[in-house]
Amino acid sequence: MASSSTSSAAGVLKLTGDSFIRPHLRELSPYQPILPFEVLSTRLGRKPEEIVKLDANENPYGPPPEVFEALGKMKFPYIYPDPESRTLRGALAEDSGLESEYILVGCGADELIDLIMRCVLEPGDSIVDCPPTFTMYEFDAAVNCARVIKVPRKMDFSLDVQRITEVIEHEKPKIIFLTSPNNPDGSVISDDVLLKILDLPILVVLDEAYIEFSGLDSKMSWVKKHENLIVLRTFSKRAGLAGLRVGYGAFPLSIIQYLWRAKQPYNVSVAAEVSACAALKNPVYLENVKVALVQERERLYKLLKQVPFLNPYPSYSNFILCEVTNGRDAKKLKEDLAQMGVMIRHYSKKELMGYVRVSVGKPEQTDALMDCIARLS
Repeated sequence: MASSSTSSAAGVLKLTGDSFIRPHLRELSPYQPILPFEVLSTRLGRKPEEIVKLDANENPYGPPPEVFEALGKMKFPYIYPDPESRTLRGALAEDSGLESEYILVGCGADELIDLIMRCVLEPGDSIVDCPPTFTMYEFDAAVNCARVIKVPRKMDFSLDVQRITEVIEHEKPKIIFLTSPNNPDGSVISDDVLLKILDLPILVVLDEAYIEFSGLDSKMSWVKKHENLIVLRTFSKRAGLAGLRVGYGAFPLSIIQYLWRAKQPYNVSVAAEVSACAALKNPVYLENVKVALVQERERLYKLLKQVPFLNPYPSYSNFILCEVTNGRDAKKLKEDLAQMGVMIRHYSKKELMGYVRVSVGKPEQTDALMDCIARLS
């Protein structure tokens, strides 16, 4: 039965719309996404193409030309998509070497994070989060009425395996979310560390959104030998399809059957599946873009090292985290650059308030960024 509020005028009980909302959601803080081009364009008074957007880890090269061609030739946009995304899962099996029965596709990896929680967590259950990291884990846990146990990373952003072990032994959480390379610092998790955590009684969700830029192999195949491992991937970074929302995951067969039952039937649109399949048909383009971004990452790192008030961290991803030093204010740096048409990321979280994150762009975008920083020095 819905709760009600009292009308002061009539002295009678009157239902209000929010009385139907679950209590824990009334206290939920909304997720803070990066502003899209259209909003930025209006706020800054600049055309979208005049904005150097280095704040959301997007792929500045966009998808292969085959994607645009496939979208233009799409035959059946008025027919519901295949609920099992068979064509895309087949293409992903060929791309990854993992059989399609282990693969589930989602409307971005974000959907799969939420789906995993809905299938695994009861209200009041716990997850382990290792901040600073991708904040969607904490957000989705709150949506699903779960408790978040935070095990902060060490000063070098490595995992505190000893503390993680203690928390799992004493608190009995159900899931731990790990990101490798980690967002926002770009560090990776070694095989030894991952195996130690997989030996613990907890479901390990390994988010590999940025794995292509690390030079390391994906752990997707590991789900065949580890019943407590899920590996998530995305087309947003690798293939430049962030706007079409296509993510996928590798799951043990003992787990994936239940996610099939619980997922929305038409969660991946026809346009998204067509685009992802088209992107996979041009692996040479994907490889060339990856190489270009990795090379530009190294150039950007060297340039940022020369800035007196920035301390960049080595990264295995398509972004670089920088500590803002010498008394400079990180938030003001972000705002000053925005006024010049260059967008970088600043964080309101306490552990990252003195940091900014810069996405790797094209060489000309790096040049524009460094020119603006020089003007602020």
